[in-house]
Amino acid sequence: MLKVRIMPTLLFKDLGLVKGIRFDSWRRVGSVMQAVKVYNMREVDELVFLDISASIEGREPDFETVDEIADECFMPLTVGGGVRSVEDVRHLLQVGADKVAINTAAVENPDLIGAVAAEFGSQCVVASIDARVRPEGGWTVATHAGTVTTEEDPVSLAQAAEARGAGEILITSIDRDGTMSGYDLELTRSVAEAVSIPVIASGGAGSYQDMLTALIQAKTAALAAASMFHFTEQTPLEAKRFLGAHGIPVRS
Repeated sequence: MLKVRIMPTLLFKDLGLVKGIRFDSWRRVGSVMQAVKVYNMREVDELVFLDISASIEGREPDFETVDEIADECFMPLTVGGGVRSVEDVRHLLQVGADKVAINTAAVENPDLIGAVAAEFGSQCVVASIDARVRPEGGWTVATHAGTVTTEEDPVSLAQAAEARGAGEILITSIDRDGTMSGYDLELTRSVAEAVSIPVIASGGAGSYQDMLTALIQAKTAALAAASMFHFTEQTPLEAKRFLGAHGIPVRS
């Protein structure tokens, strides 16, 4: 059985880190480099860095900032935000990213996933899907950091991403984001049961118990979290100790 990964998420906007609730009401939470140095000491399995304003502003990834982060980051680094071409991915990998998250372009240009996988391998392609609940039931995918609602279904989009060569799915519940009320288990489980590649749960983690519940009930392979690490005394290392004590295989 693969060991579960704990993955803090850093959201970057206007030269600093932010954290919001339901992709809104962004609150400043410090500097990128400070956070990276802290996580280096806390035995984090992987780090997720997402530039949440790049797609909204129609600009390319901030390669310079990623280069600076990678120089200080001693764990695998997944980078997303503004990725629209194979060249964007190439440049991110050159400056130190280990994996690249493709979100808005996965909807607007789904063939990009296949092109990136063919060029660099599926292991570096993370299909990042942000979803919110539909009033009539089910979910719909949103792009551009949640500001553009589409008609895409997250389960179908995840299946299409896998078919094109994505190596992982990062599924984020917009409705649970920043609430620390627990992951959307139904959303995450629906995606995890529909694909055979690893699924990373994101949006809503507030406690170690939330993480354990997601692993058991939603069949997720990894756990991303932000608010619980920014705003509480909980840490990735203690999360792994808690999960390990409950029989979950974690990286020591």
